[in-house]
Amino acid sequence: MESNQTAYYKTPIGTAKIVGDKNGISSVTVIDDIKESSTEIPEILQDCVQQLDDYFNGTRKQFDLKLNPKGTVFQKHVWDELLNVPFGITRTYLEQSKQLGDVKAIRAVASANGKNPIWIIIPCHRIIGSDGSLTGYAGEIWRKKWLLEHENPSAQQSLF
Repeated sequence: MESNQTAYYKTPIGTAKIVGDKNGISSVTVIDDIKESSTEIPEILQDCVQQLDDYFNGTRKQFDLKLNPKGTVFQKHVWDELLNVPFGITRTYLEQSKQLGDVKAIRAVASANGKNPIWIIIPCHRIIGSDGSLTGYAGEIWRKKWLLEHENPSAQQSLF
């Protein structure tokens, strides 16, 4: 069994800790520790680092990576549905629940979004409250706001 490889990648909104192995990327999380980007990126993670770099530089709108998140069958179903939310578009938790076929599952869907282990690539930041509020983001609301503005810079500028 191959062990997980880890790399750190400095982004404009914090350091991303990337973990994966030959079966795919298992997690991309943001850490608040000020860590420098890894000088030696394990080969298995180089594509992920490059694609994140492209995303933050504004040249990538879609990721093409082998993903292997750890979660329940339901969580994986929710995360798979998140992959269908296009770059620069938001959906509400209610819309996501409808897409998954069960409007009553809205709380379970929101909970699964909150447990998404692959930050940005599985785009839970694109899911917002029904009233348009930026609710429920494990990576802190300011990061969610930054990501949405990065993906849709032509949107109305904040009045605050």
